[in-house]
Amino acid sequence: MTPALSLHAWLRYDAILGRLRRATAVSSVLEIGAGQGAVGVMLARRYAYTGLEPDPTSFAAARARFDAAGVQEIVQGDLSVLAPGRAFDLVCAFEVLEHIEDDAAAVAEWSAWIGPGGWLLVSVPAGRHRFGAADRKAGHFRRYDRDDISRLLAAAGLVDISVVTYGFPAGYVLEAGRNVLARRLETANSMSDRTAASGRWLQPPDWAAPATHLLAAPLRLAQRPFGSSRLGTGLVALAKRPA
Repeated sequence: MTPALSLHAWLRYDAILGRLRRATAVSSVLEIGAGQGAVGVMLARRYAYTGLEPDPTSFAAARARFDAAGVQEIVQGDLSVLAPGRAFDLVCAFEVLEHIEDDAAAVAEWSAWIGPGGWLLVSVPAGRHRFGAADRKAGHFRRYDRDDISRLLAAAGLVDISVVTYGFPAGYVLEAGRNVLARRLETANSMSDRTAASGRWLQPPDWAAPATHLLAAPLRLAQRPFGSSRLGTGLVALAKRPA
């Protein structure tokens, strides 16, 4: 069954797949911040999957989706709920890092759950200068330039870093629409409340999933030639923990 992803999330997933093809010897995957589980369901078709989601509402949606798909493991909570000493071939976090004030500490913590020779895969919004109303509504502390995310991963001791940009040209239109809507809906909620709600905002219903998949197909193809450029609205980065 096709998962319910927004058009922008399909653009991101296309870039994620491109980085996954570079990650070798991966069988076990940990996703931090699984949201409503749409990407996790697709990852679970390829790997032995474990997902973490702290927000109760998003977790409930993910749990139902994962149960229907027969996914291995989805847990409500953060890394503290995992058994000490577990290690994964791939740890991933999509649209999570920008919500964390101390992003360097987060990358260091995530890296500790990667087995030797394993991988970290993250996505973040691109362009410091593009910080806008939608970022504020979502509880973002920042956006990232390509060099920012590369330096952050290197500072955690990770190697073989590769970064791809996604979202050109369609992502600009989608982002502009989100900013217009967000300016009308801006609230004084705390950063933690905005972060918790961000995974539910503008998510398509399950019945619309085939349509968004179809509509996104030409947009995914159109963005691929620009992955090594600085054009786009998001970044996907892959890095390796030394063996």
